[in-house]
Amino acid sequence: MDEIVFGERDPKLTYKTRIGAYVVVPDAAQKQILVVEPPNHSYLLPGGGIEPGESDVETIVRELIEEVGGTMQITDYLGRASEYFYSTWRKQAYYHPAHFYAGTGLIKTQAPLEGDFNQIKWMPLEEAAAALKRPTHRWALAKWRQQHHC
Repeated sequence: MDEIVFGERDPKLTYKTRIGAYVVVPDAAQKQILVVEPPNHSYLLPGGGIEPGESDVETIVRELIEEVGGTMQITDYLGRASEYFYSTWRKQAYYHPAHFYAGTGLIKTQAPLEGDFNQIKWMPLEEAAAALKRPTHRWALAKWRQQHHC
């Protein structure tokens, strides 16, 4: 499977590699997805950086508990996409390869471990397609929509 790459590597910058895993979380009607809004007011898919020794799916399970306070069944691997970008929030250039999945049946089991650091909300598919900050996340949503005909 080919990897899609967004952005261009600037040879003047030093990039920190941050490998991630993210999940498209649809509602039961497949009309909305769950998005995470961190303090910088961007919108992202649930997920995050893979910690040493974790698999992609273990990362997603951990991140769902931390960010959402829930669990779900991971059903599909959507693929891998990478991005070169500069984070003004963290003042760091990143090379960010990420694995993207989809799941069903989100069940809220507890309060999010991250408390109210992030805001979590349901967003209509069209709105999310435009609002997701990272092009890799928009790509994953488009791929999920294509597979599910929505």
